[in-house]
Amino acid sequence: MPRQDASDLAHRLGRQAEAVCRHYLSSGRREGRYWLVGDVRNTPGRSMYVRLKDSPKGPAGKWTDAATGEHGDLLDVIRESCGLVDFKDVAGEARTFLSMPPPEPEAREHQRQSPAPQGSPEAARRLVAMSQMITGTLVQSYLRERGITDLRGTGSLHFHPRCYYRPDEHSPTETWPAMIAAVTDLRDRITGAHRTWLDPRRKDKAPLDTPRRAMGDLLGNAVRFGHGSEVMAAGEGIETVLSIRQVLPEMPMMAALSAAHLAAILFPDTLRRLYILRDNDPAGDGARDSLVARANAAGIEAIVISPQLGDFNEDLRAFGRDTLRSQTRVQIGPQDVARFMALAA
Repeated sequence: MPRQDASDLAHRLGRQAEAVCRHYLSSGRREGRYWLVGDVRNTPGRSMYVRLKDSPKGPAGKWTDAATGEHGDLLDVIRESCGLVDFKDVAGEARTFLSMPPPEPEAREHQRQSPAPQGSPEAARRLVAMSQMITGTLVQSYLRERGITDLRGTGSLHFHPRCYYRPDEHSPTETWPAMIAAVTDLRDRITGAHRTWLDPRRKDKAPLDTPRRAMGDLLGNAVRFGHGSEVMAAGEGIETVLSIRQVLPEMPMMAALSAAHLAAILFPDTLRRLYILRDNDPAGDGARDSLVARANAAGIEAIVISPQLGDFNEDLRAFGRDTLRSQTRVQIGPQDVARFMALAA
């Protein structure tokens, strides 16, 4: 369904927010200007609240689950409470509730979308499009637990409240909240996505065998923070790169997602100096050596920044931001200290 039509349905549902809640969230009850219920799947409780009237805080129909950080609109309520998967079914249920006629045949044809091949760039693009920004979500809580609180330039990160996880081809599919990171090429086109499934109770990675997985075309591409310029930094993991951005918040950076992909990362034409954020292990050493050689061959100055422990997030959590700032200051050029480094609080 076109985004405009979805927005129109959500707005129409918002005008009847209390009636929607009484129908789809019948385990809850009204208290003042809100409808309180356990969660978006109609579990008894009080942790989720739905705004029933427009207010300066937001429009009617918007909801937040204080226990998990999930939030959304009344279309999400219909999807989750009814156990629907395809958006056309959600839209159909909403239209039925609103007593609206079905869409014209041309519109139905426009809505029809063939499945994307599993793990493909198109599947990655759809996953990113289905996700929401991270402000106020479990992703923000997860990063805060890891010492990452300055989230400037993190538009490539998203939150999906119920992201599919399948341990193997013989196991049933599970759903967990997840941090979704968009992988892009040098032209800013989404080529892949990286998923980190999260445990809302512990605000940590979910207790899964492989809580991190990537999909799409990754080789040469990266999760990007900030816009590329003549000076950039590149590292393996998202949390590693974001940890250094706590002390160098204005420096554009790239997370390649693995040592092998870091060694093969593609350079923007504008790049003149590259800081390599090394992980302190044999794979990190190999990626460092390969990337230094490739950068030098391309006429790019390569400078390696090393952590004290296994990676920079370990340093940030163990020693704090001030120590990480001091460690980083002596490893980068003086001109970049003045240009990119955040002052101590």
